[in-house]
Amino acid sequence: MSKIAVVPGSFDPITNGHLDIIERASKVFPEVRVAVMNNSSKRSLFTVEERKELIRAVTSKFPNVIVESSSGLLMDYARNAGASVIVRGLRAISDFEYEMQITSMNRMLDESIETFFVMTKNQYSFLSSSIVKEVAQYGGDISALVPHEVEVALNKKFEK
Repeated sequence: MSKIAVVPGSFDPITNGHLDIIERASKVFPEVRVAVMNNSSKRSLFTVEERKELIRAVTSKFPNVIVESSSGLLMDYARNAGASVIVRGLRAISDFEYEMQITSMNRMLDESIETFFVMTKNQYSFLSSSIVKEVAQYGGDISALVPHEVEVALNKKFEK
């Protein structure tokens, strides 16, 4: 069995909560692939390439983390990457219901790939990319919510 794990998401932008899940996965699995999923139904602030660059910058200290992107089905990406595990972070009960639906569908698509859920640290339980973007847009302090590189990129996007 492969020991490759995939941490998927839109990461628009990556937050300290995402980074915590990636770091913890990198301590368990010999190879972690962060898959920036391009969801055409979502309007993103950052391009896929910008998101990949930011993630590479903030995960460079983890030598077993690889950053890629995909615009297809997650399970197709995972299968092509040789992954055996999908790692997903859970913040609250509301996340669990959504994640259970996605995991059930993924299992129907390929039951050989397991999903591992990682509970977020308490200080990140409220954190989402949407909240970060909204606070940044109105000039709020996001320094405790995202890595410095992301803070700089967000401030640049919202310069008036």
